[in-house]
Amino acid sequence: MATMTAASTPAWATEKPTALLVLADGTVIEGRGLGATGSAVAEVCFNTALTGYQEILTDPSYAGQIVTFTFPHIGNIGTNDEDIEDLNPVARAGAVGAVFKADVSNPSSYRAASGLDQWLKKRGIVALSGIDTRALTALIREKGMPNAVIAHAPDGIFDINDLKRRAAAWSGLIGLDLAKDVTSGQSSVWRETPWVWDEGFGEQTDPSMHVVAIDYGVKRNILRLLAGLGAKVTVVPANTGAEEILAMRPDGIFLSNGPGDPEATGDYAVPVIRDLLKTEIPVFGICLGHQMLALALGGKTAKMHQGHHGANHPVKDHTTGKVEIVSMNHGFAVDAGSLPTGVEETHVSLFDGSNCGITLTGRPVFSVQHHPEASPGPQDSHYLFRRFVNLIREKRGEPALAER
Repeated sequence: MATMTAASTPAWATEKPTALLVLADGTVIEGRGLGATGSAVAEVCFNTALTGYQEILTDPSYAGQIVTFTFPHIGNIGTNDEDIEDLNPVARAGAVGAVFKADVSNPSSYRAASGLDQWLKKRGIVALSGIDTRALTALIREKGMPNAVIAHAPDGIFDINDLKRRAAAWSGLIGLDLAKDVTSGQSSVWRETPWVWDEGFGEQTDPSMHVVAIDYGVKRNILRLLAGLGAKVTVVPANTGAEEILAMRPDGIFLSNGPGDPEATGDYAVPVIRDLLKTEIPVFGICLGHQMLALALGGKTAKMHQGHHGANHPVKDHTTGKVEIVSMNHGFAVDAGSLPTGVEETHVSLFDGSNCGITLTGRPVFSVQHHPEASPGPQDSHYLFRRFVNLIREKRGEPALAER
């Protein structure tokens, strides 16, 4: 039996951390680095989805955030070129950091084109693994979403005092307009239709209506579902004026999801929305679009304590009386108590009672806080896209499609 000598490696030798998550209160969490090297300052949230990590990390609504995945095994199916949600992958709009419990394993999926680690490097996302994500999630639930710096250095050398200073000095998402950083640079026409197993994506070649989508950080699957229902979709930048939009003669107007503080983006977006509401054109908003529609109608928004991020959120649709399981991704919410007369609450979260949908009484205008396009997540709320299309069809005297 071998004996330990002075020259032997001690059995209690520990691995040097190569990544840190440094919170604004000075807490330092050590882990193993992967993805891009360097550092990023952002807000830390947690996401409870069991699948769809690639769609989550490429959702522009996560700009300015570090995503902690509560599901322990992330990366098992690798990555590919189809499961991304931002319009321009080169711009890398989406999460700036990611936190995992388990180390990323080699991918096991026929669709995998690369491993998660390599893909994170390509996207410029700083990540760490090997930490107790349950403890971090509990901290966020108790204290709210903290500002933090995530850092990855393969040599394990960090200036911790500088990281603490940067985390404490960052002003956070309140008052921050991030839509301008993730929106399209110019107008474009979207024709891709939803993915079909063993076939891939289709193309809309014979549209029956025209929808203008204002891009505050839009997800691809939203545009696919609109195109799949017969729409020619023109995507326009977030700062496009009402006169220019109306000159395109749209049958419907879509207000997209996006990141940041709705009041900050609303400085230039809300006046445009108000002008569009003066017409009889149907309007549909999702997430940030929902929040800014509420602002345009006289409501208010507020920062949430821990936000809603996941694919297992129960929401009740008061218009049908049904409960749906939906995808959520937002850190701000509409204050239901601030909604003026004539604006009805249509959806509500069954987790905390927060507002998840509104409609303008007697007008073809509505919006929801959750993500009915899913990607990732359940498809319980896909009917909302048909509801929007039916408003367009009704205005043109055409029969309605079945919502479900």
